[in-house]
Amino acid sequence: MSPGINGQNSTNNFNGTLSKSERKLFVSELRKILGFSPGNISIYEKAFIHRSATLLLENGKKVNNERLEFLGDAVLDAILSEILFEKYPNADEGDLTKIRSRLVNRSALNKLALSMNLDKLIVSHVSKSTGGNNIYGDALEALLGSIFLDRGYQRTRKFITRKIIEKHINLEEIVHTEQDYKSQVFQWAQKLNKEISFNHAEQFDPESKKSIFTTILLIDHEIFGEGNGKSKKSAEQEASLNALKKIRKIGFID
Repeated sequence: MSPGINGQNSTNNFNGTLSKSERKLFVSELRKILGFSPGNISIYEKAFIHRSATLLLENGKKVNNERLEFLGDAVLDAILSEILFEKYPNADEGDLTKIRSRLVNRSALNKLALSMNLDKLIVSHVSKSTGGNNIYGDALEALLGSIFLDRGYQRTRKFITRKIIEKHINLEEIVHTEQDYKSQVFQWAQKLNKEISFNHAEQFDPESKKSIFTTILLIDHEIFGEGNGKSKKSAEQEASLNALKKIRKIGFID
């Protein structure tokens, strides 16, 4: 199977390489996205094969983009953390975490992938009506994993900086947009009739001479998130953000 140049369901026999005509078209489209010539084409080819279109090779090996997605997710987190750390020297850990979360949430990644025209290359047997929107964000993370394997950390960082952040993201707008994570958790819980509660603790920090608040968020009496902050509100927001991460990780919401 080769990436879907003419749509999501283009199929051919995958053998790790493309035919001459396929390679020419694929590399042309990929170069437009990357801004440089890719090296190992087969890695990038796998990046666009969604698990719904998984191929089973003769040796029993499965071919899809899940492993590359896993790698790309970690690489994206690391690079964004470094970029934000350098760009906002006065921001604390909680602020940096919130900014990064706004950049890498599933909805943001899906929109970003579409604006980068990654949908032109994706191979999938999933329709939007069955929740197929996430294939775009998955493919973006897999693409980042491919760049990392093909060209290394610095080239991947350069791609994220120039082709993603500078071209598609308004960092300052994101930084100054307040996210109410607590409300998001409550809305989700209300839909599923789940019980939410917060446990609060306050501790005085003699060094800063200020109180530090710790909040634990429980859903149906199970701990889903913990947060710390200079106020009860900020601690609740951080706990809610971490709860949302867990909820998304276990597949309760996108």
